[in-house]
Amino acid sequence: MEEEISLSYVQEPIATAPPEVRQIIDRVKQAEKDKLYMPKPKGINDDILAIIKECVK
Repeated sequence: MEEEISLSYVQEPIATAPPEVRQIIDRVKQAEKDKLYMPKPKGINDDILAIIKECVK
């Protein structure tokens, strides 16, 4: 039960974020997931920066 409380507490800011912020979070999560197979993921910081710049425009 304590684990459920902790998990919901951690996920609450994401769940209540505005749609624009959720879009950034979802795209960053996907970019990171796409690089998981790489032993040393290169370019993830650039990918995240590009996602944020695109969403802010």
